[in-house]
Amino acid sequence: MEPFPDQFTEFHPIHGTNVILDRSGTQATRVESFANGVCFSKHPLKPGEIFLIEIEDKELGWCGHLRVGLTARDPGGLDVVPEYSIPDLTDVGDSWVFAITRNHNKVIEDPGAEGEEAGQGGLAGGHRLGRGEVEGLLGDGGDVNQRGGNNSKPKTFFTDSHLYIENVRIPRDKLVGRSRPGRFSHILDDLYKTNALPPTARRSRIGVLYVQKGRDLADMHIVINGEDMGASAKGIPAVQPLYAVVDVFAATKCVRIVQVEYGFSSLQTLCRKAIQKHIVHRMAIDWLELPEALKHYCKYE
Repeated sequence: MEPFPDQFTEFHPIHGTNVILDRSGTQATRVESFANGVCFSKHPLKPGEIFLIEIEDKELGWCGHLRVGLTARDPGGLDVVPEYSIPDLTDVGDSWVFAITRNHNKVIEDPGAEGEEAGQGGLAGGHRLGRGEVEGLLGDGGDVNQRGGNNSKPKTFFTDSHLYIENVRIPRDKLVGRSRPGRFSHILDDLYKTNALPPTARRSRIGVLYVQKGRDLADMHIVINGEDMGASAKGIPAVQPLYAVVDVFAATKCVRIVQVEYGFSSLQTLCRKAIQKHIVHRMAIDWLELPEALKHYCKYE
């Protein structure tokens, strides 16, 4: 896939009535209630372009979490922003939105069902897999690859510099959540890297993108802390512009867009990567004789 130029990613000025955007247009906060938190990307996504957000704040007392997806509806053309992304927006049609759950939204392919048609936000040839259900599929001596999965491969969160989805190549550096600097940061960082924490935890990073499948169709993928969850929706018509949907719903209070570098890494990023290769964990940067500003940058502060 040819790389496309970096562009500053923002939320659309059209959004739910309970949402306030910051001045940069990159942070969305639901100020009251638990609904009317639907937001959109300001511009349609290009094929392979990820719309990546980080959960900044949560609110106790509500059930349910963040919802993300895609819509072919131009936000500027909506008479009223739906109260809920599910089912209000999806019922209008041309929208594919999923709730982010503690089960990580994993999709396992089922080759025996490849001929099925995907419904609105549905799957063709696959099913959702709760975290920990892989073992149940394997049984005694079973092979998950018989169901189309790929879990026999060792995870490479610590070594791969990019995430590959079909012909899409995304720098992994920005995809993984990171803890706030503190005494146990090195432990928490590893939990984000291995996607062991609930995806709705604070600082988790969740992205949505689509990859083209033929001339006029596409598959939507959800990425959680650097791990591709598979094709959440298949056979999406890609002849119309597709906007990202982020529903700041219920227990999710505030989200922030994370900018992703697709081209050559900046000098700062290259310096950070070089330093990180020679340290035990992120907080060990404090022990190095480096300018304070560089230390903060290397610790993602």
